[in-house]
Amino acid sequence: MSVGTGTPSDAAPSQRTRAVTASPAAAQPAVTLAVGPPPAPGGHRMVVVGGGLAGLSAALTAADIGADVTVLEARPRLGGATASFARDGLWVDTGQHVFMRCCTAYRGFLRRLGVEHLTTLQPRLDVPVLLAGSGTNARLRRTRIPWPAPLHLTPALLGYRAFPLGQRLRAALAAYRLGRLDPSRPEVDGVSFGSWLARRGQSPATIEALWELLTVATLNAPADAASLGLAAKVVRTGLLERADAGDIGWAEVPLQRLHGEAAASELADVGADVRTGVKVRTIDRTATGWRVVTDSGTLDADSVVLAVPPPAAAALLPEGAVADPERFVDLGSSPIVNVHMIYDRPVLAGPFLAVVGSPVQWVFDRTASSGIAESVADHPERAGAQYLAISLSAADDWIDRPAGEIRDIFVEEMRRLLPAARDAEAVEVFVTRERTATFRQAPGTRALRPGPATGLPGLALAGAWTDTDWPATMEGAVRSGLAAAKVALGGWRPRPPSPGPARRLLPVVVTSGGAPAQLGGCGSSPVSPCKTSQSSRTPETKVPGERPSSSSPPGSSAPRPTGAPSAPPLPAASPQPSPPSTPPTPPSSPASPAPPASPVPPSSSAPPALPSEQALPTEQALPTEQALPTEQAPLPTPTSAPTSAAASTAAPGATPNATSISTASPTGGFPA
Repeated sequence: MSVGTGTPSDAAPSQRTRAVTASPAAAQPAVTLAVGPPPAPGGHRMVVVGGGLAGLSAALTAADIGADVTVLEARPRLGGATASFARDGLWVDTGQHVFMRCCTAYRGFLRRLGVEHLTTLQPRLDVPVLLAGSGTNARLRRTRIPWPAPLHLTPALLGYRAFPLGQRLRAALAAYRLGRLDPSRPEVDGVSFGSWLARRGQSPATIEALWELLTVATLNAPADAASLGLAAKVVRTGLLERADAGDIGWAEVPLQRLHGEAAASELADVGADVRTGVKVRTIDRTATGWRVVTDSGTLDADSVVLAVPPPAAAALLPEGAVADPERFVDLGSSPIVNVHMIYDRPVLAGPFLAVVGSPVQWVFDRTASSGIAESVADHPERAGAQYLAISLSAADDWIDRPAGEIRDIFVEEMRRLLPAARDAEAVEVFVTRERTATFRQAPGTRALRPGPATGLPGLALAGAWTDTDWPATMEGAVRSGLAAAKVALGGWRPRPPSPGPARRLLPVVVTSGGAPAQLGGCGSSPVSPCKTSQSSRTPETKVPGERPSSSSPPGSSAPRPTGAPSAPPLPAASPQPSPPSTPPTPPSSPASPAPPASPVPPSSSAPPALPSEQALPTEQALPTEQALPTEQAPLPTPTSAPTSAAASTAAPGATPNATSISTASPTGGFPA
């Protein structure tokens, strides 16, 4: 049975290549360069099927300890659900992804890639909230007073003026009760979060303005349809266990550059073989290990990590790997819709805004990360423009609506919500759709999720949908890869290291102002860009069941946005010896420069090198979905602010959550 999409690579199975790709403004054919000879005998051969965050973290973990790793990805780029595509000179992320300070595995992954300096992390949790009904503003903000957890949450909730004081007190009590639940117990997982809240005296206004502000973003489901166990995990780890756990971070560059390109570069540096545009047909057990059959040939391996979504995993798993793999399909999927709006002037004064009582849920300023300043020469109307992305999670009511209808509703709604938008013109509006953004994180789904280990030695599963105790997040994706790598490697130990190129160490130096100074490395300057090492020789192709993309990115190389303001970067936790590719400091948003951040120490149960804990839910990148096809639709011409033609993009690339707020407890894995 055919699994995966994309055009297969015509590279021979033993060939190692590094692809050099161009920016969207000047696409060039990929050029392949030899990377290195085959590994010496005695090594461990691992094949990783799937190039999303789960597969990439597994591949890096194995390659770092000396395994001979081959990564196979059906798409023409790495990154899975957390990728970007090019559209008329812009880089558009496949979803609006943020993380939290408690996401230690994901942040370690960024450090391992040497790109953490390309993100911003808040000095303290601060979520501006607009109450659409009254037009008033509220803030969910961590106090400056160093109260210990979980007491730090009390002033934050009492100061959140989105509902009456009495309800705030009840909300604080409910939060502490949530922290006492055991999310792994079936009787907890089998109950809906909404019903539990109602029994604890939470009013509909409180549920909408507080609890669904969190659960719709993190679980991609409203409270009534969300698992209590997963909601309790989010609240406990993201808000209760540490005072600073919920501080929010985001990327200042396209996700393709942050994840896919940086990972391709690092994998090339450690001798891994990365092949994109390759379909995997079967995974067969042999007398000596495993054989992976692709459209371009076969690969023999000692172990295989299968980091693909549930339907693809069910089709590829050999007999005896798991009991009843067809149950994976019963996890279902939950969609996300993003409405992208380019205004002729700034209308939002901050990196993001949450909205209560409106179809608009979260609004993100993507002006800097999209590279819009670089496109002004070809699009003069974008001079001084602001690019906003409106994220709609749990988007069952929106996923099948016509692009023109969605456009009309949100252009008008933004005028109602933001005074500055009333006089501004939305010069471009387009829509991206992610039908299978996450698995449906409903009550009782825990029983459907397998662990990383299978019944066959050397075969492991990774992905957001596996049994991780966590919702579908970037943090979960990375953790799943770490756990799967340990299972797949088993008791193998690396051979004596052979001479090779020296690893880069990117030290972090604290300046007199307390912020680390960037000393260089991947993407640190226009003359020091991130390398790419993808081996795709073919362009992105039509996905079965999807319209062909008219705006697919030419390869996976993302431009370095220019013209973005440089604010103080994310500081280092402490001046410690830097791991490989320890990031210099990230440029922060102009609205929130980040002071030195205290690291989240590993828990006592955290494994030393290859974490034994199971995968967190990852961004699911169905191989049946590819780049985002566009459907053209004219903008409306309202009397107050006429608009120009807009495109609507159907987003087949699966994504974790619209806001993808990842929460996780401390873990080992990549060097902290």
